[in-house]
Parts: sequence; C-alpha cells; structure tokens
Amino acid sequence: MIDIQGILQILPHRYPFLLVDRVLEAGGKRIVAIKNVTFNEPFFPGHFPGAPIMPGVLVVEAMAQAGAILLLRDIPDRREKLVLFTGIDKCRFRRPVVPGDQLVLDMTIVKRRPNFAVMAGVARVGEQVVAEAQLSSAMTDRPEEDS
Repeated sequence: MIDIQGILQILPHRYPFLLVDRVLEAGGKRIVAIKNVTFNEPFFPGHFPGAPIMPGVLVVEAMAQAGAILLLRDIPDRREKLVLFTGIDKCRFRRPVVPGDQLVLDMTIVKRRPNFAVMAGVARVGEQVVAEAQLSSAMTDRPEEDS
C-alpha cells in the first residue's frame, strides 16, 4: 500500500490536479488505487451547479495517474521523468461519478517498452464500472525548472 506521502514522492502532480489518494496494491503489471470524491473538489461548482458530476476527462486522468505511479515507482531517477499521455482508446463512460463516491482505479500494463506503455484501465464505484479505457503514454525527461 502507498499512502498520500508516498504518492507525492512518485508523481509530480499537486493540488488541485493530484487525483489519486491511496494505492491499495501495486506489483508486476497491475495497480489498484483510489480517489475519494468529495463535494469540495474545485470542479464541482461549475460541473454542474445543482447536479455535481466529476468530469469524465478527470476520471480518465485519475486512471492515467494511477498508471503513472505503476510505471514510475521502481525507477530510481523518477524525479527527473514525466509520464505523458500519447493516446486514449476504447474509452467508455458507464455512469456518472458524484460527491461521496470512492473511485477504484484498476490499471494493467498491456505493452511496455523502456519509454512507452499501453495500459488497460477500469474505474469502478463499488461493483459498478463507471469508465474504461486503453491509455498509452511516453516517459520523457522532465525539463529543468527555471530559477
């Protein structure tokens, strides 16, 4: 299990764009992580007033972040790397994600090369599938920060 402090050591994302709260299991080609969806999320006031729904693109982003944790967790120089989207295929949304839901993100590596990966992902709330997608990504060197 990886808690939020461990996640912050692996991913470069920060509030309000860090969308993984905990990793329940990670090993080999699979990771299972969670995102606790609360009414305090910054996107809910505008999406949609009176009927808050987590944007589907952010559900997919949460899946991608879980996948990035799996790809980066065992790389010694991970602070010098970024995992970037290169494609989203076979994406389907099955039901809305709303405040109070706990999003379970299940990602499996389908293909992996040193700087490229394809993952199949499923996001669930309880036993219900809310989204599924095949995500591809490339690992690149992180640009140096300006001082």
